[in-house]
Amino acid sequence: MSLEISGDSGELASTTAARIEHRLASLQADGRTPLVVLTGGTIAGKTYAHLSAGNVDWANIAFFWGDERFVPAGHADRNDRQAHATFLDRLGVPASNIFAMPAHDCSLSAAAAADHYAGRLPSEDFDLVLLGVGPDGHVASLFPGHPELHETTRMAVEILDSPKPPAVRISLTLPRLNAAQSVWFIVSGEDKADAVARAVDDGDVDDTPATGVHGLAETLWLVDRAAASRA
Repeated sequence: MSLEISGDSGELASTTAARIEHRLASLQADGRTPLVVLTGGTIAGKTYAHLSAGNVDWANIAFFWGDERFVPAGHADRNDRQAHATFLDRLGVPASNIFAMPAHDCSLSAAAAADHYAGRLPSEDFDLVLLGVGPDGHVASLFPGHPELHETTRMAVEILDSPKPPAVRISLTLPRLNAAQSVWFIVSGEDKADAVARAVDDGDVDDTPATGVHGLAETLWLVDRAAASRA
């Protein structure tokens, strides 16, 4: 695990975007179609807005999500809407490479939607998982003290009682998030400082779920100075 600190959220977003582009281009140079898990949130949106064509073939990447709000398609709360608005459409990622989680207006219940999404996940490990962290230490939609933190067989689960609205969500589980070569946490703001400190200190997963996610080859915390202030 390593911690890299940027001066502020603007610097964090731009440097992280450049790092993402470099990693994707390197994977493609090795003949891979990168398998990437996206996150949502303010700093993620700022980061995605900095992504550029550069040396990356954006039509040769498969995108998935670590979690999603189980609300209708196109709803402002959905993480996939944010990604489309900030970079997927702008950079011409084909629809066939975008594996969004089911929306509430589908014919599936939240539980069935989670199982359906699990069936769409690749059999291979992800190349890169991008994650944010909440002030309470939650990661994806896995919240402190929730039993889903200890799920070992399902790769995606329904969350019916999120303490942060909307209450119903779908989330990848820790075993699937951990099936990744690289996990990068992108965290900004002083309100996240306590959670970052607990997570990088390998705290209790029930108290700080972010502690439970580690890449097989790399776990990187990309934070601004405010978020790192107690680490």
